[in-house]
Amino acid sequence: MEKKENETIDLLMAFEQIVEMAEDSQLSDEFYRKADKYINYVSAKIDLTKKQSVMLALFVNRSYEECIQIEELSKYVKCSTVRILRYMNDIDELVKKEFIRCRRSKEKISYRVPFELLEASKNNEKYIPKKWTGLSCPELFGVLEEIFEMREESEITYELMAQKIDSLFKDNSKLEYVSRVENYVISRESKMLLVLFSHLLVNNDDNHIIFCDLSFLYDDKRYWNRVKSQLSKGIHSLFDLGLIEHNNDDGLVDRESFRMTDKAKSELFSELCLQSNARDKVNKGIVRSDKIAEKKLFYGESIQSQINELSQLLDESHYQAIHCRMKESGFRCGFTCLFYGSPGTGKTETVLQLARQTGRDIIQVNVADIKSCWVGESEKNIKNLFDTYREHVKKDAITPILLFNEADAIINKRQEGAQRAVEKMENSILNIILQEMENLDGILIATTNLAQNMDTAFERRFLYKIKFEKPTFDARMSIWRTMIPTLNEEDSRFLANKYDFSGGQIENIARHYTIGKILHGESKDIRKELSDYCNNERLESHDKRNIGFA
Repeated sequence: MEKKENETIDLLMAFEQIVEMAEDSQLSDEFYRKADKYINYVSAKIDLTKKQSVMLALFVNRSYEECIQIEELSKYVKCSTVRILRYMNDIDELVKKEFIRCRRSKEKISYRVPFELLEASKNNEKYIPKKWTGLSCPELFGVLEEIFEMREESEITYELMAQKIDSLFKDNSKLEYVSRVENYVISRESKMLLVLFSHLLVNNDDNHIIFCDLSFLYDDKRYWNRVKSQLSKGIHSLFDLGLIEHNNDDGLVDRESFRMTDKAKSELFSELCLQSNARDKVNKGIVRSDKIAEKKLFYGESIQSQINELSQLLDESHYQAIHCRMKESGFRCGFTCLFYGSPGTGKTETVLQLARQTGRDIIQVNVADIKSCWVGESEKNIKNLFDTYREHVKKDAITPILLFNEADAIINKRQEGAQRAVEKMENSILNIILQEMENLDGILIATTNLAQNMDTAFERRFLYKIKFEKPTFDARMSIWRTMIPTLNEEDSRFLANKYDFSGGQIENIARHYTIGKILHGESKDIRKELSDYCNNERLESHDKRNIGFA
């Protein structure tokens, strides 16, 4: 139905009319004639050509979608994809003006409409991308984070990213950081790389930067390969200026890992107070060796032999000697151990007792602190964790143990052909952990109840793999007598024979018994009371996941 001549037009009405008339129109000359009034209004209001105005209206109509594809617009207007490709220059101009965002991946190109444009249209205003002027240095890095996130999500090209950063720096030229960066005699490409290094350090607390942190920056893969080669060889201009360097461990250079130098930090970040959030998180999870209570553990003969060997290795005098010999021989110096088996069989408690015996503090990995709902945050957190552990290894008198408890929550099988953001994040975390384990100079112990869910790539990276099994009959008898000293040998034998429990389950029962004794006094029939608790434990065993006892 046609509108009256004296109607009041606004942007949303104009978009609506263009979209209604465009449906099945094949974008014919007749369509342009009928919709001319509304197309002209949009063109004049927000300074677009007629074709750009039509394309923008079609995109706004699908603004509820995060991934709008050209084929969908073709179907709506009933014209061939080839015909609508004639509009690609106009669509590219909309992207350049930031009226729409483009996301490029290997599989497809898609678009989305920024929320800010919709808000401006609702108010019948032209959308003008915000100019960031008069910023403080922390605010500048907040904007840089947004720009790099858009680039990492392939929503902007390298060139548009560089234009945004150039404009941001021009509008905030009085900042010391901006002035310093602009004064370095380097190419524009090196400047973008330096800004990315700065962003990773300031926003992500990340000074252990690897190639996968940088690769998203470049559209041209051949150019990226050339940059990689220069970085690996240490011949990039940022090396020449003394702004970045290879990470190293006791003098051994890691040519695939980089950090900003103390010189760079001094020259560039005087306006900022750089702090390590990762260090604060890790320090909260430290278990001091002298605070660990002694507990007697019971193993089968095979497990006991392996634990004894590991205990000797972690003894400081042996550890240092073996560590030096391994390094001299060109072997990896990290000691990585996997404790796997059923719940309640003593994996975690064994780590605690090894730490107590060898005087090593434990840095516990809190999976909840690592995993984040925000894209990219989990990867940053895991890298920060290993960075902070390296700092402890260097400054602590005795090398601490990095403990991944219940590692199946974070170290699992990589997803093949991952498409969803969550799957990609999981794969990225696994790849980072694999690389960190490869370069580890310290002690890492992981415990898991579900070794079968672990990616096979981890198998060769664990030097010691110890399977914890349920205790033997004799061990169960000993555990019963240790947990309940008043239990006679006959009752211990009865319980050990009847119930094939783990140490954790027996501890649960002993706790039940102790509580009952406090509340109701000494039992008249201890065997019957304990049998009742055992039967209840069997019923509850599917729901319990007791950790921390042999």
